[in-house]
Amino acid sequence: MKLVGGRLCLDFVNTIGGRRADAARRKREPHAVVILRDKLNDYIDLLVWSQRAGLLTEAELQALVREGKRREREAASVLARALALREALYGICKAVVDKRSPPARDLELLNQELAEARSHESLIVAADGFDWQWTGGSNALDRMLWPVARSAAEMLTMGDLTRLHACDGEDCGWLFEDTSRNRSRQWCTMEDCGNLAKVRRFRTRLRRPDKRRNSS
Repeated sequence: MKLVGGRLCLDFVNTIGGRRADAARRKREPHAVVILRDKLNDYIDLLVWSQRAGLLTEAELQALVREGKRREREAASVLARALALREALYGICKAVVDKRSPPARDLELLNQELAEARSHESLIVAADGFDWQWTGGSNALDRMLWPVARSAAEMLTMGDLTRLHACDGEDCGWLFEDTSRNRSRQWCTMEDCGNLAKVRRFRTRLRRPDKRRNSS
């Protein structure tokens, strides 16, 4: 699970193999997409991503694995919430990229998760002033959703949204924050979509007729 979005919330949105326009739903929902290979297929996948993203230690992951097995129905509910939040974040961010208003239902869902996250925050004294601390989360199966929701709120309210982009790769749809100086980033990574685009352009040139040879 590559972390190339530049923000936690974007890396969470990118927990899929790719996205493609959904032709079957296009008339009803012009911006509908279909997911190509989901990487979050069960609660364990969600925990693995959370550790990969730095939200859980190994000990915390193992503890939540045990809790998830003991509370299977609740773990399944958390996974469903996670997937719904991920797609709501995608809908909001893609609307920002396309310079249109985000779907109201997506914003409402994010606000619901943000309210839940804020109920677990406490202000504490830190070494250089004050800071926020998560509370009551040691056995909370949804604890990884709290920082994801907060990351999205921080990006949308304080980030430079002109730097938010969608990968130009075919059937990709990953999102990232372009922090390059000249704002020239096109791909999720050059190793993946960037190289594939180069190969496609090369093959296209090979298929074109040689005008000089034909003219002779």
